Amino acid sequence: MQIKPENYIRQIEAIFNAHRNPEIAGQMEAYMRNQFQFLGIKAPARRELLKPFLTKANLPPLNELNNIVVHFWENPQREYQFIVMEMANRYIKEMTPEYFKLFEYMISTKPWWDTVDFIASNLVGSLALHYPYQGMNQINRWRKSNNLWLVRTCLIFQLKYKDKVDEKLLFSLIEENIEHPDFFIRKAIGWALRQYGKFEPENVITFVNSHALSGLSKREALKNLK
Repeated sequence: MQIKPENYIRQIEAIFNAHRNPEIAGQMEAYMRNQFQFLGIKAPARRELLKPFLTKANLPPLNELNNIVVHFWENPQREYQFIVMEMANRYIKEMTPEYFKLFEYMISTKPWWDTVDFIASNLVGSLALHYPYQGMNQINRWRKSNNLWLVRTCLIFQLKYKDKVDEKLLFSLIEENIEHPDFFIRKAIGWALRQYGKFEPENVITFVNSHALSGLSKREALKNLK
């Protein structure tokens, strides 16, 4: 399937609109507390429909990504946000630090865990690993934000770092938010600790035992640890 660059957006919209399923859409909207509209295309089918648009031959140039992301992010159906997240992930090795600005837009606009967690652990995490100095500048700015989702991003952007996690940074971010009342922050604290505990279990146990974490954070952190 050869896709004309000038018709890239229209072809995606045409194919996905043709596969709408109102019944499934209603179920998806209910699951997401009716915050977003859906086409009713489940993840496996969505990825299959998207495949031709993500091949090397069909992907548009990187310099067109910003416009494509903004176009689909403004679309009311949630599947379109999922589409451009996966699309952006295909470009991650080519991206420069200027794309942190695009990620901030994606995190802050129509935010919920279904988009933020992917962006944080895949896009922000990968770019920050490639550009640690600029990545640290972003994290230091976002950690001071009043935006819940930017703070959550700071807590979980290292989820896929394995033994490359900056422990000092992780623990300091958690300490800054240890009394945060929001569920999503407390959950993120536990999730980040649980993931890091796969590689440094003793350090995580010591940290948990020496800090007054919320019950949710503590349960999540120690879920797989004795």
